[in-house]
Amino acid sequence: MLSTRLTKLLGIRHPIIQGGMSWASSNAELALAVSRAGGLGVIAAGPMYPDDLREAIAKVRANTDQPFAVNVPLYNKRSAEYLDIVLEMGVPILIASQGGPKAHIARFKDAGVTWIHVTANPVHAKKAEDAGVDAVIAVGGEAGGHPGPDEVGTVVLVRATVKAVSVPVVGAGGIADGAGIAAMLALGASGAQLGTRFMLTPEAGLHAAYKEMVLKAGIGDTAIVGRGRSPIRMVKNAFSAEYEAAVAAGASDEELNALFARSSLRQAAKDGDIEQGKVEAGQCAGLIDTLEPAGELVERLVRETEAALAEAGSCVR
Repeated sequence: MLSTRLTKLLGIRHPIIQGGMSWASSNAELALAVSRAGGLGVIAAGPMYPDDLREAIAKVRANTDQPFAVNVPLYNKRSAEYLDIVLEMGVPILIASQGGPKAHIARFKDAGVTWIHVTANPVHAKKAEDAGVDAVIAVGGEAGGHPGPDEVGTVVLVRATVKAVSVPVVGAGGIADGAGIAAMLALGASGAQLGTRFMLTPEAGLHAAYKEMVLKAGIGDTAIVGRGRSPIRMVKNAFSAEYEAAVAAGASDEELNALFARSSLRQAAKDGDIEQGKVEAGQCAGLIDTLEPAGELVERLVRETEAALAEAGSCVR
């Protein structure tokens, strides 16, 4: 068992958080498997209908007494309803992203909900701490999905965030194994969040073609697409090539906006259109070569982390 400030705060056995990923963890199965194994499973509310979110929460609660979380992107048009559901259903932990906590946090603190806030900048992490959050997740530029606008790498960002705040910090972005988790602990973080690694599990709610494409990707096979809009890190495909060609050709903002909006995560994640859809994934896809049940994955990650920490300790003279 790896005991840290994060495990004590959340009541989990291992300092491992499964990232809240639209579609991939917009279900009960992935969060349930991770929480049962001693990590923190996270239901991603973003693309869910409210009743589906209620059903997923109820299923997790009915099948484990271990802590779990719901991720709510605060910019989402349904965010207010999602936040109400978190309170209504007695979810113990909220992971909020893409928005500030100040307008909402008081009622969650009153209800005893632990609030973890996703950040990509130490200044924003400090503001979140000042607003009263219990922990922050520092997401570096290697991560899949929406990177921070500064695209600062995980090692630098996590270390800067640890120095900026006093609440527990969770490192995220580019972490696929126990060595990566050990690196986050060495930087002063209290745990690690893994997204792409948990995406490649049977429990993740993604089309098989999506998983296969990410599984085959190398460390150089992702790109940040849509800078200046709502940029995403995704696996390179026909859409990303067309978009980058349009940028190089000097396409207007209007043309680029239309092209960017034409493609969606849902296309790839649910429909399996991996050439025209947005196949969001982190650079660590190139470190992953197996699909692995989520519970077994957590257990392996813990063993790897312990071994990496022991090896690092043996090198100290």
